[in-house]
Amino acid sequence: MASGGERPDLEALNELEEVLRHFETELAGWRRRALAAEQRLSDSAGAGAEASPGASRLEAENRELSQRLQHARSRVSDLLERLRFLEQQQRGNGGFA
Repeated sequence: MASGGERPDLEALNELEEVLRHFETELAGWRRRALAAEQRLSDSAGAGAEASPGASRLEAENRELSQRLQHARSRVSDLLERLRFLEQQQRGNGGFA
C-alpha cells in the first residue's frame, strides 16, 4: 500500500500522466526532426547520387527513432496495465484504498 494515506491508483495515474507528458514532448521533437529530414531528402532528390549517403543516415535515424517510440509505447502500456490492476484491486476492496 502507499504510504501517507495516498491511494495507489492515484500514484499510478500521476506516474502515467508524467510519462505521457514526456512522451508527448519527445513525439513532437521526433515529428519536427522527421519533417526536417523529409524536407532535406526532398531538396536533395534532384542531386542524384549525392542523396544516397544522406538517405542512409536518415534511414538509420528513422530506425533509432522507431525503436525509441516502441520503447515508449511499451512503457505506457505497462503503466496502463498497472493502473488497471490497481483499479481492480480497489474495486475488490469495496472501493477503499
